[in-house]
Amino acid sequence: MLIAIKVIPKSSKNELEQISKDVFKAKITVAPEKGKANAKVIELLSKYFDIARSEIQIVSGARSKQKRVLLSDK
Repeated sequence: MLIAIKVIPKSSKNELEQISKDVFKAKITVAPEKGKANAKVIELLSKYFDIARSEIQIVSGARSKQKRVLLSDK
């Protein structure tokens, strides 16, 4: 499943909000440096969809606030 995510770094809390069927907004407390923000987004998605982190892959936008993420359909 391919989803789109808008990331809002340096927020006051970590939360994932579903905007539509395959569009999400992720608020994270960490700054976007050295992959920390991407790791936190993957962690939030892992908990939300109850899948392993290894089954989540950022396919585009690794250095952007707008990301396309592939979730494994296992």
